[in-house]
This record gives sequence, structure tokens and C-alpha cells, in this order.
Amino acid sequence: MNIHHLELFYFIATHGGITEAARKMPYGIQQPAISAQILRLEEDLGVKLFQRRPFQLTPAGRELYEFAAPFFSRVQETSERLRGETAQRLRLAALTTILRDHFPNLLVRHRRRFPHLKLRLHDANQAMAEALLKKQEIDLAITELEGKPARGIRSEALLQVPLVLLVPENHAAKSAREMLKRTASELLIALPENEALTKLFRRGLAAEELVWPTSIEAGSLELVAPYVAAGFGVALSVLPPGGRAPTRTRALPLRGFPKLVVAALWTGKLPPIAESFLELLRLEARALRDS
Repeated sequence: MNIHHLELFYFIATHGGITEAARKMPYGIQQPAISAQILRLEEDLGVKLFQRRPFQLTPAGRELYEFAAPFFSRVQETSERLRGETAQRLRLAALTTILRDHFPNLLVRHRRRFPHLKLRLHDANQAMAEALLKKQEIDLAITELEGKPARGIRSEALLQVPLVLLVPENHAAKSAREMLKRTASELLIALPENEALTKLFRRGLAAEELVWPTSIEAGSLELVAPYVAAGFGVALSVLPPGGRAPTRTRALPLRGFPKLVVAALWTGKLPPIAESFLELLRLEARALRDS
């Protein structure tokens, strides 16, 4: 086998297609060139390695990937370690609110210990974070935890965050319990049904024998507050300990509903720079719990 062709195949299998592989290659190569060289590899081997649309490895492709992945997945890591860069590199994934509201101050403190800190940040929920961990593209993730993580991924719960309903600041309702009696007349703004936050809310509603369909589906929590303030409805959200409701809204705690668990996820032994940051996260979570 041509080793360069094998490397191209590894990137295609890792990133789920030729287009994505062309974007992720550490050196410039055009998509047509990748396609042509993969065809050469398949001709040399006499087998088809993957289905193009939708992308899926064939049995032969899976066998070849299992052979190639242990080497190519560690090339970048090994070269950086030999150059002494890994000790100062930290690759993190987290929910948007955590990246925006908590990480900046923590990373300022972290940089005092690691003055040459190099960061790579990803916006990710649990499923996305687990995928990044499996591909060894991140060191540590801080995200919601819904059930047990996938095999081989370690987890540590850091914080339990209560669910709230966000209402316009001039809304007549004084409590979430009062709002739950008016589900037929109030429009609900919520994340998609497959998100952990929405699942927890549905579980709490089911325990109350209530049904409240989503009227406006938001792609992120950052989107819900402006629509609540503008009078489009009532939003499902979370409010960390000591946190305040967004401007022109009020937060009504959903007492008795399940809480959202925020956890750290990682694989194997954390490098010292990631272990040190995890300790800062533990201290931050403890401070929030005590606030």
C-alpha cells in the first residue's frame, strides 16, 4: 500500500467523508486529488473501502481503519510532544454558556501557571463532546450529563443546576406552579426534544400528568431570553446558583423537577495541564454550590 494513500483514507474515515477530510488535512490538498488517490488505493487493494453517500465504511474499510488509526491518530500528538508543545496545549469542549460565562476567568487563572497556554475551544453538548473525545480531538469536556457516558469515557459530576421558566418581567405569574396551571394558554419556547434539558422538563411534566407542547424551538439557550422579553412566550431554561435572569425577564424555579447535571468528561489519564484545569473547575463548582 502507498502510505500517503493510507493516510488520506484515515482522514476520510475519521471525519466522515472526502469533503470533511479535505478541510481537516494538516497540509493543503484538493478534494479531486483525494478522490483520485483513494480510487488508486481501492484499485490496488481490489476492494471498495466506503460508500460515498451517505458515508459508511465497508467491512474491508473498517478493517483497514482499525489497522491505520492507532498510528495516524497519534502522529500530531507525538510530534508536538517531541517539540515540547503538548505540555502547554489544552483542548476543551463545553456548552456555550459555560464557554462564555465561566471559562474566560478560569483560563486567566490557569494561564498564570501555564504562561504559554495554547487553547482550542469547541462548543459541544454531551453527544458531540463524546465524539470529540473518541477521536482524541479534545482533552476535557464540561457539558450536561444524561445517563452514563459511552464506554471508555470517564465522568465526574460537578454541579446540579435547577430548571426554571423564564417569563417577561411584567408577567402576572408569581411561581412556576402557577404557570403550569396555564399551559393551555401559554406558548412554550424550548430547546429541541432530543436535548437533555428538554428531556428533563418532559420527565417533570409527565410526573405532574401535564402536557405542554413546544411552540418555538430554539437552537441554543442564548436565543430564548430575547424572545421571552419580546413577548413571544415562556421559555424553559436553567439558572446556575447565584445567577440572575436575563434582562427584561424573570426566572421562576421549577421546584420538584429533575435538575440538569453538569459534568466533566475525559478519557484515559489527563495530561497535567488538563488535570490542573479540572481542579479549577472543581473549585468553581464548589463556590457556586456554596453561593
